Amino acid sequence: MTSIEVRPEVAAALSGGAPVVALESTIISHGMPYPTNVDMANEVEAIVRSNGAVPATIAVLSGVCHIGLDHEQLLTLATSHEVHKATTRDLPWLIAAGRHGATTVAATMRLAALAGIRVFATGGIGGVHRGAATTFDISADLTELAMTPVAVVSAGIKSILDIGLTLERLETLGVPVVVNGSDQFPSFYSRVSGYASPRRLDGASEIAAFLDATWNTLGLTTGVSIANPVPVDDEIAADEIAGVIDDALDDLDRQGVVGQDVTPFLLGRIVEMTGGRSLQANLALVRNNAAVAAQIAVAYAARVHR
Repeated sequence: MTSIEVRPEVAAALSGGAPVVALESTIISHGMPYPTNVDMANEVEAIVRSNGAVPATIAVLSGVCHIGLDHEQLLTLATSHEVHKATTRDLPWLIAAGRHGATTVAATMRLAALAGIRVFATGGIGGVHRGAATTFDISADLTELAMTPVAVVSAGIKSILDIGLTLERLETLGVPVVVNGSDQFPSFYSRVSGYASPRRLDGASEIAAFLDATWNTLGLTTGVSIANPVPVDDEIAADEIAGVIDDALDDLDRQGVVGQDVTPFLLGRIVEMTGGRSLQANLALVRNNAAVAAQIAVAYAARVHR
């Protein structure tokens, strides 16, 4: 059996030059409770389709990397307690051991690139954790963005992280960063972060031209970070969420949570502290990112296959 299986619908779209949008699976297994996670996964795929692209949710099941999932496979990810949160370095172990894995941004990028998918929608990207000067806790998402040519549409760097240092690190790694429709860099739950946009572009057509210039004109091999601010009606003000995050970080320190458990713990605490408002904002930004990613994929496919 091959270690990578591309769902027939996705394979047909890729071979025909049709637009495809990759979707991560960590949000299903570790990001949201059941059955909200299944409902969201199905809704996000429907949003991608309604905007003209084919969705490809990516995960590892029984040691096989799947590019595109059916309903039963989504249910396995959403309900099994044996699904590992998997970044790129975990993929060889999952394959060799025949385990289940839900892919983070980094792992999703790698598998999407292997399948030939150029556009990927997620919630937020990882980065430099607060206190990284002593913990050295920096997400593998940044390493993958430096070397894997996939455009990642997100609502910005997760606000539990050090956004300023993450932007500096992306600059050092040579990763192009643009914000869709704003001069301000967003911060996941909020439309602003206190940092200016490194570069601004407006809409799918401009972003598709940017991707074409990056990979096809210049031959760059990096990924691209496309920050897409959370919709106005769904954001939590930056000043408000900042205090919640500080309290969640205090809880993190008291409980001694480290490693891959940090982000799920913090996001879960923030949901509790905001009475579920952060979850609703998360759902809204994921929907928005899926729609914009599909529009970009359609515009990019039209541009490179004309």
